[in-house]
Amino acid sequence: MSSTDRLRVVVLISGRGSNFIAIHQAIAEQRIPADIVAVISNKADAAGLDYARQAGIATHVIEHQAFPDRASFDREMLRVIDSYQPGLVVLAGFMRILSGEFVRHYRGRLINIHPSLLPRFPGLNTHQRAIDAGEQEHGATVHFVEEEVDSGEIIIQARVPVLASDTEETLAARVLEQEHKIYPAAVKWIAEGKKTPKPTME
Repeated sequence: MSSTDRLRVVVLISGRGSNFIAIHQAIAEQRIPADIVAVISNKADAAGLDYARQAGIATHVIEHQAFPDRASFDREMLRVIDSYQPGLVVLAGFMRILSGEFVRHYRGRLINIHPSLLPRFPGLNTHQRAIDAGEQEHGATVHFVEEEVDSGEIIIQARVPVLASDTEETLAARVLEQEHKIYPAAVKWIAEGKKTPKPTME
């Protein structure tokens, strides 16, 4: 496959970027016909930026505190992301709620990973909520992003049992192991044209 055939990916992170690293390693091992062309963070101290720089990937810091509102922050994000002409934008622990304008602009090529079996437990603190609810299984979901938080067509899920001995930390660690498997798998399917979002009714 030539470089022009490969999926151009921009990744957004806010922290360590472990899912970004899992995707990049799968690409480096030639398991995904894609290239991560840029990593963007809203936090200058995001650890994932160091990995990206060492890997020779372009990085950008766009701190949301520098903008008067979400709309102006998202417009700057759009400008920078579009300069790379990505076929896919990957949210990998990007801890900002995106505006409707942003989501609509990238609809069908914007994906996220969420640490629960959606539609169960959208939002935060998913692992403790699963334990408190007495769930027997928990997991993670990769999905296309829509304007409603943690909604959108599901691409792939991974399931793990909830053990009687589980704490929020132990359950989170087991779920994260699965995230590192299913996020690269989802990017691979998209890169190979095996997964595209179903049309949505306007």
